[in-house]
Formats: sequence, C-alpha cells, structure tokens
Amino acid sequence: MNPTASMRRLKLKPSFRLQFEPAQEAYVLLYPEGMVKLNQSASEILLRCDGTRDADALIADLEATFRTPDLGGEVRAFLSEADRRGWLE
Repeated sequence: MNPTASMRRLKLKPSFRLQFEPAQEAYVLLYPEGMVKLNQSASEILLRCDGTRDADALIADLEATFRTPDLGGEVRAFLSEADRRGWLE
C-alpha cells in the first residue's frame, strides 16, 4: 500500500459485504461474482475497515486488542492485497 493510501480511512467497497456464515464457521466476504472465506486474521482486519480508521489506527487497535506488538508489516501486507483485489475504497 502506498503512503497516501495508508493515510486514508479504510472501508469496504459497497459491492462487498462482510458477514459471519454459520455453515462455514467463518466470516466471508460476499460480492456479486462469489464469496471469499476469510481466516480469523483477515476477518479481524476487515471488520475494522468501517471508514473510521486509517491503517495506523487499525494496526494500533489490533495490537491493543490482541496484545501483540509489531503487527504492522503483516497487516499492511494484507491491506495492500485487499486493495489490489479491489475490496477497499
């Protein structure tokens, strides 16, 4: 993710919907062409992409919630991939 993109407030594009799917026992990302089953880490990141946080605030929230320092690199890599796939606006 480029520096300008990391400063924007992260939010899923309107064509994507994040929801818990009991049959999958996991969160899924639904979109018109299909569905992506998410692992727990991806779910926790995307649940925070609600338009209220930039990447730094999202990372700080995850580190505080899970009491795990130094998540920045992995979270930024995931956000970059989500951005590349067109999930984020």
